[in-house]
Amino acid sequence: MNPLLEPFNTPFDTPPFHRIKTEHFLPAIHKAIEIAKQDIEAIKNNALPTFENTIVALDNAGEKLNVISSAFFNLNSAETNDEIQKLAQEISPLLTAHSNDVLLDEQLFSLIGQVYAQKENLSLNAEEATLLDKTYKAFVRNGAKLDSGEKGRLREIDKTLSKLSLTFGENVLAETNKYELLVEDEGKLEGLPDAIKEAAAQTAEEKGHPGKYIFTLAFPSYIPFMTYAKDRDLRKELFMAYNTRASKGDELDNKENIRKILELKHERANLLGYKSHADFVLEERMAKSAGTVKEFLEDLLVKAKPKAEQEIEELTQFARKTDGLKKLEKWDFAYYAEKLKKEKFSIDDELLRPYFKLENVVKGVFDTAERLFGIKFKENNDIPKYHSDVTAYEVLDENGEHLAVFYADFFPRAGKRNGAWMTSYRGQKSVNGNEIRPHVSIVCNFTKPTKTKPSLLTFNEVTTLFHEFGHALHGMLAKGHYESLTGTSVFWDFVELPSQIFENWCYEKECLDLFARHYETGEKIPASLVEKIKEASNFHQGYQTVRQISFGLLDMAYHGSDPKEIKDIPQFEKEVMKKTDLLPPVSETLMSTSFSHIFQGGYAAGYYSYKWAEVLDADAFELFLEKGVFDKETAASFQKNVLSAGGTEHPSVLYKRFRGREPKPDALLKRAGLLA
Repeated sequence: MNPLLEPFNTPFDTPPFHRIKTEHFLPAIHKAIEIAKQDIEAIKNNALPTFENTIVALDNAGEKLNVISSAFFNLNSAETNDEIQKLAQEISPLLTAHSNDVLLDEQLFSLIGQVYAQKENLSLNAEEATLLDKTYKAFVRNGAKLDSGEKGRLREIDKTLSKLSLTFGENVLAETNKYELLVEDEGKLEGLPDAIKEAAAQTAEEKGHPGKYIFTLAFPSYIPFMTYAKDRDLRKELFMAYNTRASKGDELDNKENIRKILELKHERANLLGYKSHADFVLEERMAKSAGTVKEFLEDLLVKAKPKAEQEIEELTQFARKTDGLKKLEKWDFAYYAEKLKKEKFSIDDELLRPYFKLENVVKGVFDTAERLFGIKFKENNDIPKYHSDVTAYEVLDENGEHLAVFYADFFPRAGKRNGAWMTSYRGQKSVNGNEIRPHVSIVCNFTKPTKTKPSLLTFNEVTTLFHEFGHALHGMLAKGHYESLTGTSVFWDFVELPSQIFENWCYEKECLDLFARHYETGEKIPASLVEKIKEASNFHQGYQTVRQISFGLLDMAYHGSDPKEIKDIPQFEKEVMKKTDLLPPVSETLMSTSFSHIFQGGYAAGYYSYKWAEVLDADAFELFLEKGVFDKETAASFQKNVLSAGGTEHPSVLYKRFRGREPKPDALLKRAGLLA
């Protein structure tokens, strides 16, 4: 028996991870595709297409397939292995082919077209009208109007792209996992906090090198080393390892994968009548066009670059005065920036870490959500988990009713890709009056506990947790009828608003007092430290803004032009990044080959959305500052018009309903110290 195809018989119908084996996935996917095809045939058999029997039925079709494929691809990101990766290369094209079978089905599109033609006479509400528009556009934008030869080519392109993006990610993960910096002499670790050295010693012991130290490219190892290690040669070695991933001309090199991905996306866009992949993507974004995005980024660059250059000059002088450093290199930046921050603000991560024990921060996140939205989190050990590191919770609304299932997975391991993300195992929807509540998860790579210390987070890790939890709230508080419009199913340049606004609470003492307590003494974080956190929040904001702009411009350069013009990927990257490079370029490095956001994830022609959403989040949080950071009325409005509304209406309509006006960039510029 295949547990993926039987009733799950688990709390809240969660995936039965305790019973699932890797070999169950392929037959389950085949069977689920078969069931999904039957759903489509049932729609096509309707003599008279209506909104309910065609558009709504299509949105509900393939539910089993969605659940099984979500479980599989979430495992491939958070708990993968060679077997799962090999299977992904087989499963991904199957799902792409099925998706194309649906989107390129002429009879089905004809029925949708008939309903769409009557839309003015159907008396649809805003949510229903959005679903109809989105469904019709999805078919058109995925080739429904192409001739048979063009449809065949589209299928080939999509199948190849699905494999290439997987390979890209696998190569980055393999490169990240295979590198180890083995240090035998503790004297070379001068400057590193004891907790970081202890973690490195623990890693070395686990890998068969007792008495030595191992540093890896996982963030909780890489970032502290670059921030605190005095040994400049070792900093350079680790920096070069990280910034040359998948670019060394071997079997894990991603340059050719990038070239193929870009060429195929461009050909696909041309096939569908668009000038570039960026034009195709941005048609369904708040920004609407590549021109708007470039103008937005260039305008921000003009405001941020002078400040960034001043910051670099100050840091260069500081490094010269401190250590006689003649030339500030990229592997020096984090080290001297941390020293300068400590000198200017009497604050650093090691001073703050003791107040941010992971368990306390998690409770703080939950308490913040409860104060704002009335929801509660209850750990539930009966919910099956895919790894022992994962904690599962039932989420209850203010009336004690079931709201969602929430998984939290915090520590690095070999089977997990770097970074942090929110994901979903099941979306929210309402079918025949029965509401189906969501299952969401956040996956992070935080500092692990050691033999003598619990997991103590850096302040950056605290904001990361709040960020991903903001995404999770978007999923958990979803309230709509159609899964394709609920939760995070929104325009890509709107999706970061809930996550980025939630970071703001980390800087407010009223919020920090809920959880920031010294892990040994229980003492609340002093008001003086909170003030220093706020004062230091603008530290190097010019530099950080320019850095984010550089990634956005590189993304747009790759996806906004004909890739045939890109003769040499390293040279192309250097040319694009030239105007945003604030430190001497390092010829051997290449970030494109590990730029997973745009070549593996969903951010192609969308990386700008982080800065775009910052305008929204700064402007939105200003209202909380005016009314009170835990003001119930403001929180209720944000919940109703943003978090619960999902993609049921255009984001500009939803935002204006919450804020009472269009967003203004002034709040962001002021917060970043770029405006007086």
